[in-house]
Amino acid sequence: QVVLVQSGGGLAQNGGSAWLSCQVTGSGFSFSTLDIGWYRVAPGKQREFVASISATGSRRYADSVKGRFTISRDESRYTVHLQMNNLKPEDTAAYYCNADNGRRDYWGQGTQVTVAS
Repeated sequence: QVVLVQSGGGLAQNGGSAWLSCQVTGSGFSFSTLDIGWYRVAPGKQREFVASISATGSRRYADSVKGRFTISRDESRYTVHLQMNNLKPEDTAAYYCNADNGRRDYWGQGTQVTVAS
């Protein structure tokens, strides 16, 4: 059973910063083989891709966050971080982490990020 536990988020100011973490817990997984990504759901919108980091460390970002968000992984803590800088009101959303082992994927519980204008 693999469980993703999210932390961080909350309220930030326009132009401010926030962070999110996603820790992989449970059993029957090898963290080093997981591709992990962040997605978000804004009010009235569909889920969209934000950023991902592969098992080999390759990073991808949505154009809307490129240059502002940074994804990283800590192998020793089975955790992926998302540092969000220069936040904008349009970044307001519920953020979800996703872990994919090539056979199935898992989702975190969701964390709200609200950027005040």
